[in-house]
Amino acid sequence: MKWLLILMPIAIALEHFAPERSLLIFLVAGAGIIPLASLMAQATGSLAVRLGPGIGGLLNATFGNAAELIIALAALRGGLHDMVKASIAGTIIGNILFVLGVAMVVGGVRHGEQRYDARSARTQATMLTLAVIALIMPAGYGAIVPDAGEALNSISAWIAVALLLVYVANVGYTLAAGRAANARKAAQAADTASSSHADAAHAHHGPLWSPKKAVIVLAAVSLGIIWLSEILVGAVEPASEELGLSDAFTGVFVLAVIGGAAEQATAIVSARQNRMDLAMSIVMGASVQLALLVAPLLVLLSYVMGPHPMGLVFGPGLVLTIVFSVLITGQITSDGRTDWLRGVQLLAVYLILAAVFFYVPDASG
Repeated sequence: MKWLLILMPIAIALEHFAPERSLLIFLVAGAGIIPLASLMAQATGSLAVRLGPGIGGLLNATFGNAAELIIALAALRGGLHDMVKASIAGTIIGNILFVLGVAMVVGGVRHGEQRYDARSARTQATMLTLAVIALIMPAGYGAIVPDAGEALNSISAWIAVALLLVYVANVGYTLAAGRAANARKAAQAADTASSSHADAAHAHHGPLWSPKKAVIVLAAVSLGIIWLSEILVGAVEPASEELGLSDAFTGVFVLAVIGGAAEQATAIVSARQNRMDLAMSIVMGASVQLALLVAPLLVLLSYVMGPHPMGLVFGPGLVLTIVFSVLITGQITSDGRTDWLRGVQLLAVYLILAAVFFYVPDASG
């Protein structure tokens, strides 16, 4: 996949010398983000191996969401609020339906039934349910109270602060649980620990990197993603019009896939290597971080960036999509066991939603 890095200078050249080729610029810039996200996954994976599934999953999810945050900030500056919200919703459902579904299928076909920490999965599912409540409230208020523009912005700001506080509490809980898990692992036999470390190294893309190299790669890759995201967002509207796609479909199913490439790759490879605990931690953790950290940050940053503040008012279609996705994911992941059939069920829901959104006009999303 590293050969795709050549797309970055090509995208930059196209933006400067052929700005009218919006669709080509969009495709090249979007494809160019994918290898950068893959390098980010390899770097974070190298660090995560040394930190255990809990803290490692938190680290993977954080940098996995870096691409989404960068793309969303670029769109926020351009005033594309509807597309930003569609991308937030799309990344959440893409993680818990598409990525988790593919991981379950890949891991289940190769290893049969796989197990993971059911308690941790239930905690993350509860966090997602909390996020769903936060997303429903502004939309419900807007439906009941007409012309509530300023009030909705204030409500959204308060909800954003509350979600950030919950996120901080969740990080503290995850870190404490990770330290406890690492202490238990330290008490195991040396040969078992050595075997687990070797397996963890193979669960990521390529060889294990040193912490110094991983940090340098993370910094360089982040700058590259920032640059390509600006190009991508500049071309997204004319490219969508040329393809005949609505802003809702583009945000939910196109930008979300591009921005989520890091956690997609890492989670799927982890499941294939029979490390479903890490795969589940990455997927659920990325979704929780997006809902409790990225979304509220974007709301608060919109007061100092872009033409006007962005409220947490999602359209009824997006709200229902997130609700249904969280419900089925919570049900499937509640018992600590997974197999390929459950993955097929999640993928079926994702395909159904994609088919519906493809035919839904912007005003209905």
